[in-house]
Formats: sequence, structure tokens, C-alpha cells
Amino acid sequence: MTSHMDQTVQHLARQPVLFLPHGGGPCFFMDAPEWNSLASYLKGIAGTLPQPPDGIVVVSGHWETKVPTVTTAEAPSLLFDYYGFPAHTYELRYPAPGSPALAAKVRNLMSQAGIASAEDAARGWDHGVFVPFMLLFPDANIPVVELSLQEDMDPLQHLKIGESLAALRDENILIVATGMSFHNLRQFWSNDPAVSDAVQRFDDWLGETVTVAPDERNARLVKWEHAPAARLCHPREEHLLPLMVAAGAAGSERGVRDYSDKVYGKALSGVRFG
Repeated sequence: MTSHMDQTVQHLARQPVLFLPHGGGPCFFMDAPEWNSLASYLKGIAGTLPQPPDGIVVVSGHWETKVPTVTTAEAPSLLFDYYGFPAHTYELRYPAPGSPALAAKVRNLMSQAGIASAEDAARGWDHGVFVPFMLLFPDANIPVVELSLQEDMDPLQHLKIGESLAALRDENILIVATGMSFHNLRQFWSNDPAVSDAVQRFDDWLGETVTVAPDERNARLVKWEHAPAARLCHPREEHLLPLMVAAGAAGSERGVRDYSDKVYGKALSGVRFG
């Protein structure tokens, strides 16, 4: 016998998968007009979804563990893992609930795909989650589970992790990957036009890569280090790897670069699948 809830789920449209730039620290809550365009993009995303999600699984570039790990707290705290910012940015609040049930489902799906995982009942959400989510879903009424990156930084493994979670999209769960398409803090404020040009070449590669057929897309992402200026843009790839999870969860769907702008002269992009 099909329950009312099952009937409701069956009539809901599949949720997309998002790869979002999360900005720099608490940048959206300071006098930092350079980030206004990205803030407007993030504020508009909820209105583009097919319906409000029943839960969110988010992968951030700010959490790495030996095996993929999920938060299981019912009311996660916030980790103010940024330094040297104004005092008021350490008073931000995002009181959305966690979801032990969704966390268990995530682990079960990974287990079915042969991926070992773990859970963490104590860890809160890092700023790669709560800072953009305060703009994305300001009512803080949708349960959120954070999933870590695997510390070996293997892009193929992260594609597989995303692939294992794709079925959640048909259960009205939104999969969000937050990072930065460019993340080289030493070069971020550089005025050297050669740096900005190099970043643009990588961003062009990224924008093209997400739009090609999925098999080619994934092959290119696995070998992302061969992209133009790859290591200049990502001396360490933790802020790019969430894109691999998103691409894996996208399955056969092509992506689109639905945000493209420059901050301090450096190209930044956001990507949507589905």
C-alpha cells in the first residue's frame, strides 16, 4: 500500500545539484561590495528550485577526513573557522536542524556503493556551509547534513561518492557542493594582469568542462591538473573537489555555469546540474 508521503514524493520534481562559491570568510556580512554579485546569486537560488527541499546534503571544502563522514547532530553548532574578521562576524547564527535520519541514509547509500564512511555527532557546520546558507535559505528551516571530503583528494573517488548519492535527488533532497572555482589566497588580491588572465583560462576550461557529455566531463575532472593554470588556481584542491561530488551526483545530466563574475579581478563561477 502506498502511503500519502510516498505519493507526495512521487509527484515532486527531481532536485538539481549545485556547486557554489561560498565567498571569502564571512564576506557577505561585512562592508565588502566586491561580493555583492555573488550574494545576489546565492539569494536567488531558492526561487529556482522545483520545490522547497525536504533536506540538504552539503559538501564543503572545509572538512576533510580519512573516509567520508556525515554530521549527525540534531542541532549542529557553528564553526567560526575564519580568522581576523570583525567581531560581529563571530556572532552569526544559523539555527537550522540537523537530520540523523538523512545522515543514516547517506551512509547507507555509500555503503551500497562499496564506500566506507563514518559519522560525527559533535562537529558543527563550517563557514563553507553556514555563511552561504544564510543567504540561500535564510529561514533556516530545512534540515542540513554535512558530508566531508576524503583527505586523499582523489578526484575519481569524489565522483563516485557523488554518484552514490544521486538517488537522494528523487527524494526531494538537494545536494549542494560549496567551494571556490578559484582558491589561491596568495594571488587573490594580486594586481598582476598575467594572474587574472591565467585564472580566466582555468575558468573558461571549467565552464566548458561542466557542459560537455558526462563521460567526457568526468574524465576531464579526474585529470583537472592538466587544465590551464590548474595549480595556480588551486595550489591545493580542497575547494575544487566538491565540484567532483556534484558532477558525480549529476549522473547523465549536463551542467551549466549559471554564475560567472570577477572578484578582485579573478574569475569565479557557480555550476548547476539539472
